[in-house]
Amino acid sequence: MNTKLETSDLRWTNHPAEDQQWEELSGLDEDQNSVRTFQICTTDSPSSYWLRTRWIPRRAATTLYVEIRFTMMECASINQRHCKETFNLFYYEADGDEATPTHPAWMENPYTKVSTIAADHLLRRGGQRRSNVKLLRLEGLKGAGLYLAFQSQGTCMALLSVRVFFRKCPSVRRAFASFPETVPHALVEQAQGVCVENAVTPPGEAFQLPSMLCGQDGQWVGQPLSSCACRPGYEAGDGDVRCRACPSGHFKVGPGSGGCTPCPDHSNTRIPGSAYCPCLPGYDRADSDPPHAACTRPPSAPRHPVYQLNDTTVTLEWMEPVERGGRADLSYRLLCSDCGAAGAAKPSCSPCGDSILFRPAQSGLTQTRVLIFGLRPQTRYLFTIQALNAVSAFSQSEPASIMINMTTSRDVPPPVSGVQRTAASEDSLSMRWDPPVVQNGQQVQEYQLRYRRADGRDAPWEYLRSGAPSLVLTDLQRATRYQVQVRAQSQAGYGSFSAVSSFSTLPDGAAHAQLVVTAVLVSVAMVMLIAAVTAGFICYRKRRRPARTEQMGHYQMGQTMKVYIDPFTYEDPNQAVREFAKEIDASFVKIEEVIGAGEFGEVCRGRLRIPGRKENYVAIKTLKGGYTEKQRRDFLSEASIMGQFQHPNIIHLEGVITTSCPVMILTEFMENGALDSFLRMNDGQFTPIQLVGMLRGIAAGMKYLSDMSFVHRDLAARNILVNSNLVCKVSDFGLSRFLTENSSDPTYTSSLGGKIPIRWTAPEAIAYRKFTSASDVWSYGIVMWEVMSYGERPYWDMSNQDVINAIEQDYRLPPPPECPASLHGLMLDCWQKERANRPRFCDIVGGLDRLIRNPPSLKVTLPELSSPSQPLLDQRVPPPLSACGSVSEWLRAIKMERYEQNFLQAGFSSLDLVSQLNTEDLLRVGVTLAGHQKKILSSIQTLRIHKATPTLLY
Repeated sequence: MNTKLETSDLRWTNHPAEDQQWEELSGLDEDQNSVRTFQICTTDSPSSYWLRTRWIPRRAATTLYVEIRFTMMECASINQRHCKETFNLFYYEADGDEATPTHPAWMENPYTKVSTIAADHLLRRGGQRRSNVKLLRLEGLKGAGLYLAFQSQGTCMALLSVRVFFRKCPSVRRAFASFPETVPHALVEQAQGVCVENAVTPPGEAFQLPSMLCGQDGQWVGQPLSSCACRPGYEAGDGDVRCRACPSGHFKVGPGSGGCTPCPDHSNTRIPGSAYCPCLPGYDRADSDPPHAACTRPPSAPRHPVYQLNDTTVTLEWMEPVERGGRADLSYRLLCSDCGAAGAAKPSCSPCGDSILFRPAQSGLTQTRVLIFGLRPQTRYLFTIQALNAVSAFSQSEPASIMINMTTSRDVPPPVSGVQRTAASEDSLSMRWDPPVVQNGQQVQEYQLRYRRADGRDAPWEYLRSGAPSLVLTDLQRATRYQVQVRAQSQAGYGSFSAVSSFSTLPDGAAHAQLVVTAVLVSVAMVMLIAAVTAGFICYRKRRRPARTEQMGHYQMGQTMKVYIDPFTYEDPNQAVREFAKEIDASFVKIEEVIGAGEFGEVCRGRLRIPGRKENYVAIKTLKGGYTEKQRRDFLSEASIMGQFQHPNIIHLEGVITTSCPVMILTEFMENGALDSFLRMNDGQFTPIQLVGMLRGIAAGMKYLSDMSFVHRDLAARNILVNSNLVCKVSDFGLSRFLTENSSDPTYTSSLGGKIPIRWTAPEAIAYRKFTSASDVWSYGIVMWEVMSYGERPYWDMSNQDVINAIEQDYRLPPPPECPASLHGLMLDCWQKERANRPRFCDIVGGLDRLIRNPPSLKVTLPELSSPSQPLLDQRVPPPLSACGSVSEWLRAIKMERYEQNFLQAGFSSLDLVSQLNTEDLLRVGVTLAGHQKKILSSIQTLRIHKATPTLLY
């Protein structure tokens, strides 16, 4: 009810009816609109005068609000004895319009009193006219409607308007659900909604309708208690109020608030609102593939099959398909057909029986090699090698395959006999042997000879082939014995190798005797000379022993015993992997996260749990899919190299996984990662002793490699790994970047057909590719500079060609800030132009040990500004504070631009103010790292020296 909207008589009931004290009048409200009002003024009578409204239907509300606007005269201005300044409000509930002038009785019972209402603003004669507004709440209503009644007892007032209403929450859409208009019956009312079109309840909430709370004030409270989500194939549109269909070429797999995504590779949909994308013709998904996976196809056929037949056993090998179908789950299956006796006029093929065995298996093969046993002699066989993956079963055509047709025989050539030397020289041996007798009219197709030094039992065999029963071995070492074996090959396969025979490169006959006599005389003379030299050296050492530590030895050029075995010398590189690296079962490894990317694939962190051993973290290098056989060989060559090293400062190889995909190399996990980035992250946080300890560990590792005659070629801080105990270990033995012509890494520059890290490489290695342990020593000097400068880039922003030109002109890197003079002196020794003048790694380790035992020697730094710097490098050295035009320019020059806002906010906006800073000021500015404080204060100190001695050069 709202009386302000009424334009005719309200027809309310007065009591007593005969007095009609409540008088209905027309008036104007504050907006000058015509309204119906009631007024009464019975200040001279204490009697009760009632005014009752018409019947008001309650509708769905249980709580109603009554808004009364009225004016009331002040009794003091009227001066009447019975005057009051209040009136009473009552209500009476009824299921229909049943009231009469006498019913219900005009008293508090049966009426229910709501409140006695007093005015906040009273009218005075000649005063301002102000109305009062009161809002009252009627709760717990049950009847279909009610009457309101106003009781006056000596008041002088006017009812300007009466409004009766209830509050409700409007209809709304939220969280993909529609909620109807709701009237609250309590403090909060839970309203049930329905999902909007193309929305459903999320999984797990199928029987829970969306709901939301409606407050007593008619406002929705918070968010829905349960919500809906766009169904598969639909995404949110216009916020969260409706769901729209995914356009053509897009899909959405499940319900939820996520958006539509483009169809994966080799799939598409032309229908809007798709929950998945069907595969294009020729492509499929496996049952285990999720709907968002790309469609794939079966692999192409295996390539280049070869077989080696020996008696009734055959070894089949092949190369993987060119096209893997976009999948990594490549496997192989062999089909065997028995085509009957060899030479049959009409061969008839049938599947082979159970007597034929395949190792490791006939199907489900992941490697490209299988051994077949139990074949019948003189029988023709047809082997089919099929390449399969998870979608091959869905293909309408037969799996891609390749066939091998062969005939078995027991008549392989017998072992070769009569191996003898027919001639010899200082560097060659001429060999011959007796041809074996082959059965069934077969002939020897060729011979295979292998040889190696007799004193190198672990050395790999060298293989040669010949079509005749003779061969000349060349490029041999003088006065050295060699082991020789020969075997023959016919159509049936290879025979067995002959027994091992030993021959020497010494010449025969008189020349041999003369050589023996000469050798004896020379030997005697050498023994006497060595004895004399040794005695003199011992005496000299006794006199000169105190001065022994003053001079470091120089690197001696010459040949050493080669302990390290190059895996590329093996005829079958896989043999090197099997010999030097341990094969680990893939089930023992759990990959946890990807931590980087390498040359051949991702680098991950994982856990290795081998039965009987404690679980530990490992770093895992993976070989990405689609690799070639050469890439696989190059990738595993690093494991073949690493597996030969056992040293606390060399990264430890845990093993390899080559029998499943992906191929992996497992090494110990180094928690702090690469040394260069680790130093940059911890700039200035280590003492000189700690830094020298790191350098000592690197030098010890390189000494071990040098003793094994291994040349690293790429020694740099980025290839040194650091564990949680700050132990540094040499890594990266793959040399793949040197073997790759298409590398895009600017660190490496092509020279003479390979990639070279110019900033770390010795000049003779850049110019002539003369890589030796001496060139590794040069690189170690650069690593020392990187460590002492906390990961600064060598030669700063100079180009590679500028670096080469500077080195040729004998320029060398200046000492890093606060670098002890002894360490920079060792760097300069490592950068000697003549490689013979550089120290050996054993000398470097000894020198660093002496520094560690004498810590005060590490406190001596090079005197600043003692001599002019090298002009070519001066432009790369960060300028002093005096050379900068502003605080921002200075901070950028010393690479401390991160503190630019700190300085400006603290009020240090000029270089004069900055020049007065001390450590306490830096702490207030916000420079808390000790290394950063040292760098900033060092630059400020340079300015102070410049002001005191302005003629000094920088």
